[in-house]
Amino acid sequence: MTRQFEGRRWTLPAQVFAAPLELYTGLALSPTQLEQELQRLHYRRAEQLDRPGTYRLQGPRFDVALRPARFADETRNAALLSIVAGPQGLESLRDSAGLEVPVLRLEPLLIGSIFPIHGEDRIIVTPQEVPSLLPAALKAVEDRKFDSHHGVDPVGMLRALWVNVRARQIEQGASTLTQQLVRSYFLNSRQTLSRKVREAIMAVALDAHFTKADLMNAYINEIFLGQDGDRAIHGFGLASQFYFGKPLAELDLSEVALLVAVVRGPSYYDPRRHPERVRLRRDLVLKVMADQGIVTAREASAAAHQPLGVSGRPAGAYTPRTSTSCAAPCGATITTRISPRRACGSTPALNRAPRSRPSRRSSTSSRVWIACTSTRPRRSKVQSSSPHRKAAT
Repeated sequence: MTRQFEGRRWTLPAQVFAAPLELYTGLALSPTQLEQELQRLHYRRAEQLDRPGTYRLQGPRFDVALRPARFADETRNAALLSIVAGPQGLESLRDSAGLEVPVLRLEPLLIGSIFPIHGEDRIIVTPQEVPSLLPAALKAVEDRKFDSHHGVDPVGMLRALWVNVRARQIEQGASTLTQQLVRSYFLNSRQTLSRKVREAIMAVALDAHFTKADLMNAYINEIFLGQDGDRAIHGFGLASQFYFGKPLAELDLSEVALLVAVVRGPSYYDPRRHPERVRLRRDLVLKVMADQGIVTAREASAAAHQPLGVSGRPAGAYTPRTSTSCAAPCGATITTRISPRRACGSTPALNRAPRSRPSRRSSTSSRVWIACTSTRPRRSKVQSSSPHRKAAT
């Protein structure tokens, strides 16, 4: 089991990206169209450029905190860019040192994915890409003794048993983060005694062989957090894009708390279907974080007054329509035609809901590259393209 865990390689979908928008002096892009392009990529207007993925307007000048981006031929680090846009188009592009930038590419827009047959989707994040609030919140809400127990929490199990006996129903599960990870990796969610025993034994084994940091990072990448048609949303990296349209590292306190709230029951606490229900739980998560000293009471209160901020439909989202086999080899670059865009736990109150688990403005001729990251040759499902860019033969 430990060898299987150590060698775990998630099967990831191959992703299809449209050609990125190239910005240069003289490009016929009005200020309104430029702002639309930034918002299409989920850049947020802000007064201060305190994090990537934000932009600020100062008259005709756009100050943009660019995100890190990976293109087919290069990788770009996070950077600051100043763009002066006039009625006739872009008038200048300069970097943070005031030097002129000849050409700059915005991040490519995801227009579709080719999924493995089981429909799991995730974005793998490293510990450096995870905001420090997330693991702290998970431990405060789901497993306060994570750093000290050995995979299971006997005291928590006895307390949950007593609560359940008194309530004559299951109100607390007492599963540690490690047990939840084991269940998601190797087992199923059926509430049987034999499954719980196996889960506890395997959790102890994992805890004995791996560091807490390894287990936490695996949990963050594995846990089920929602369903989008046939696509199962796994891990906080993808959940951040799915619910908020931005990378995990850019989430604020309110958004982190919402995702932690969804862990308890992705269907029951679906923020698009049950906004008031998930708002109450998010606020409860914020209160627990304040009680545990992770954030101040003032920070928690300010976050609780924030709207949920969940996007109606994530950028690059796709609805399953057809299913076929993937004939493209991994790493292939496919040239196609793209239609141009239009102008531009231990607290009882936290354990009552049931957990759920899933069963450029450019010419019409562009290059689309497929980033194949699947680790096994498997049959695949093709998800339809983004409504913003449609692929055609």
